[in-house]
Amino acid sequence: MKKLLLIDGNAIFHRAFHALPLLSNEKGQFTNAIYGFTKMLFEIIRREKPDYLSIAFDHKDKTFRHTEFADYKANRSEPPPELYPQMPPLIDLLNIFEVQIYQMSGYEADDIIGTLATQAEKDPDLQIRILTGDKDSFQLVDQQVQVIVPLKGITEVATYDPAGVLTKMGVRPDQIIDYKALRGDASDNIPGVKGIGEKQAVELLQKYDNLDNIYAHLNELSIGQRNKLSDNRETAYLSRRMATIIRDMPIQLNLENCHLHRWPIEPARAALDQLGFRTLQKNMNELEFWLESRKQAEKQPSLF
Repeated sequence: MKKLLLIDGNAIFHRAFHALPLLSNEKGQFTNAIYGFTKMLFEIIRREKPDYLSIAFDHKDKTFRHTEFADYKANRSEPPPELYPQMPPLIDLLNIFEVQIYQMSGYEADDIIGTLATQAEKDPDLQIRILTGDKDSFQLVDQQVQVIVPLKGITEVATYDPAGVLTKMGVRPDQIIDYKALRGDASDNIPGVKGIGEKQAVELLQKYDNLDNIYAHLNELSIGQRNKLSDNRETAYLSRRMATIIRDMPIQLNLENCHLHRWPIEPARAALDQLGFRTLQKNMNELEFWLESRKQAEKQPSLF
């Protein structure tokens, strides 16, 4: 089976920045986020050996979620001044690697990934892997889609299929948005239902399956839960909409453009050298050997 690897660029970029000490090269350019991202990219390609690769990035513009809920992500502090200046040189590096990048105003990387994964699933012989630090993507998991989440540092990861999501969260992938509707999400400033914690959210969904059914059976709940849910019905449904990943954005997956082919060796080496990433050239050389081997194998005529 062929494999498509989709990467949440912003999530991995932030992960890399915070996982490594602040680094700079000989030019005084901060590089820890670029270095960590590139190292993780090389490592995940080595592990997953995808046939196709694409990276999605958030757009600088506000999203439709901000339009509906002005306080969406309003609780986030200003990023460190050393962070975002590293984004343009990272994009330049990915362009040199000829990696397919998707980005669209009004949407987040999650929405792009959700849309691309949904389109990719039309091919039953295509496996989809999503690399992200955001567990919101658990809602996309099914028998064809798995989510890879970094754990410690930038190289240790965990992979989640439907059973893994259920074990980790206590709810199925298709219940994640209802879990967020009840529990909220502090990282995105999604309020949820005030007074309903993680344990109660899981118990309610295990018993009633989804948010609509919970509200259809309010009379069966304790007075405390009933009042909390009744008083926050509008907020619960707003929270669910905020947590729902869009899967029908006006973009089109082009697998041919995402084909992971042999990178331009000299420009790639030169770019890594200019950034001061000489130790990463060894990793790139290993990937180049694998990419070239696969390229030659694909040229061989089939015996069947």
